[in-house]
Amino acid sequence: MNYFELFDIPISLSVDKDSIRSKFYELSRKYHPDFYSQSSEEEQSEVLEKSALLNKAFKVFNDASDTIKYVLELKGLLEEDEKYQLPKDFLMGVMDVNEQLMDAKMEGDESLLQSIKDEIANLKIVIYEPVKSIVEHYKEGISTQEELLQVKEYYFKKKYLDRMETQV
Repeated sequence: MNYFELFDIPISLSVDKDSIRSKFYELSRKYHPDFYSQSSEEEQSEVLEKSALLNKAFKVFNDASDTIKYVLELKGLLEEDEKYQLPKDFLMGVMDVNEQLMDAKMEGDESLLQSIKDEIANLKIVIYEPVKSIVEHYKEGISTQEELLQVKEYYFKKKYLDRMETQV
């Protein structure tokens, strides 16, 4: 059972956080192990598994990047610890930002660090724009593998920028 099946929602790259939260609470009550203390060991074990799966799913659904990663894995388009080759033009563009970041950190220049942080945030907006429609309107069976591969590239670019951002 995948996370979408557990929550009884269609596969999506972008889930509604409010409906996920209410569904999580509903399922938490349904699969809470305390309610099954008088049940058979088999049933207790099954409920414990569903409860653990529920918590993992909720964590994934509450992080947009994790949701995208999960769907890409479901579709067989992303492997565990995959080393994705980012486009050279992207890497060349962020190399300048990385150098500026190192210089600003060495100099302790807080205003330059803030400027770099803003530039990274802007880059995230720029890389999201080409896939925004795909992420927000993904439909199982209608969206193409090519579209998902575009989302995969976005995912790795964003992951790269997220790592840079943690250094600011």
